[in-house]
Amino acid sequence: MSKILIIDDDVDVLSAAKLLLKRHYPQVDIEKNPEKIPFLITNGSYDLVLLDMNFQRDNSSGREGFLWLDRILDIKPTTAVVLITAYGDVEMAVRAIKSGARDFVLKPWENDKLLATLHNALEGGAGQGAAKGNGQNGSAPGAPASGKANASGASYIAVSPAMRQVFATIERVAETDANVLILGENGTGKDVVARALHQRSLRRDKPFVSVDLGALSDSLFESELFGHVKGAFTDAREDRAGRFEEAQGGTIFLDEIGNISLPQQAKLLTVLQQRVVTRVGSNKPKNIDVRLICATNSPIYQHVSDRSFRQDLLYRINTIEVHIPPLRERPEDILPLAEHFLKQYRKQYNRKVASISPALARQLQQYRWPGNVRELQHAIERAVILAQGNVLEPEDFYFGTNAPAAIPADKELPFQENLQIEDMEKKMIQQAMQKYHGNITDIARELGLSRQALYRRLEKYGL
Repeated sequence: MSKILIIDDDVDVLSAAKLLLKRHYPQVDIEKNPEKIPFLITNGSYDLVLLDMNFQRDNSSGREGFLWLDRILDIKPTTAVVLITAYGDVEMAVRAIKSGARDFVLKPWENDKLLATLHNALEGGAGQGAAKGNGQNGSAPGAPASGKANASGASYIAVSPAMRQVFATIERVAETDANVLILGENGTGKDVVARALHQRSLRRDKPFVSVDLGALSDSLFESELFGHVKGAFTDAREDRAGRFEEAQGGTIFLDEIGNISLPQQAKLLTVLQQRVVTRVGSNKPKNIDVRLICATNSPIYQHVSDRSFRQDLLYRINTIEVHIPPLRERPEDILPLAEHFLKQYRKQYNRKVASISPALARQLQQYRWPGNVRELQHAIERAVILAQGNVLEPEDFYFGTNAPAAIPADKELPFQENLQIEDMEKKMIQQAMQKYHGNITDIARELGLSRQALYRRLEKYGL
């Protein structure tokens, strides 16, 4: 039962927006003159304001939009504000989000996307500091901008051009049933992209089933994916559906597919080609109807070259490829992500930490984040828990396992430009091993890996 106020000096925009929104909200008011904003906000009890960024006095810089955004939030800080402009760019989007807007959309909008953006903003959206929702600014459903993810959907934070391109690709392919292969380093948010694809697909009301293939041994692979019947093996005390059957009509997400063995690859390829599964111990095939999304952080084309990964399986799973850049290559996303996680953990742990100091903000952007978004998320969580004041300062923050963030603001944190991904991964594992004195459970949790995945990496690096 939300009340919406639209402010724009273009009467055609006001008319079009009201015509659309009045079918979905009980009260939609429009106003051409921004000078009336203080009176309207004080007396109108609006839940959301859709605010133009450029008025007649200044039709391209967005300065008036930021002025009125500040006025609205000064009068009623809880108001959800979505800024709209025909002159948007990345820098303006970043500034809008940091100034307190819930989202940022471009004219002309697509009706369904505008409605989704407003819905997300009214629900709390990504909060301040997250370009999120189904907005026209490259957003997609809900991604968990790479921000957060849950069982029902995903949201993401996509301010940088690189990530906006990722989610533009999602917009184009989500409603198809094309198989998608997501490539990217550990911690970049491959699962968030997978969930975003599902939530934008025609299968969104059906199951989304995620499987960590790296955690499955050869003995468990068939039973877990394809199911088994009672008595098929010693512990098979009852019939059990496999993950493919659980995903019937929906999406199955196979993570770490680049690490499965050749025998596992052969079994998986047969299922994908025939679109049937046969439970272990049974001779009755079952038809499956699923959308396939896979992900890996391994150099899968290298594996094809050295024949440790089947080329025919790669052709089957990569109709569309999505490459997620590491966080160090999209620094525009670092502060919006940090602010998003700050808000999330402030609420979760009931802390009073309200903001990030300028000194810490500089260091967050200087650090190279070898663990990507996952590392940033864990670092913010620790800082929120341990912070002494209301503002996160460098002394509250730790990078990696034991390197303090309190470094001179004009110096970059040490990073070897020629360091390879595998070298970084090995170094992170070694640091975690030292920190937890070889405790596998603690090391795996620190690195965000399953125990099986960690064991494979220990063997790979001879640790």
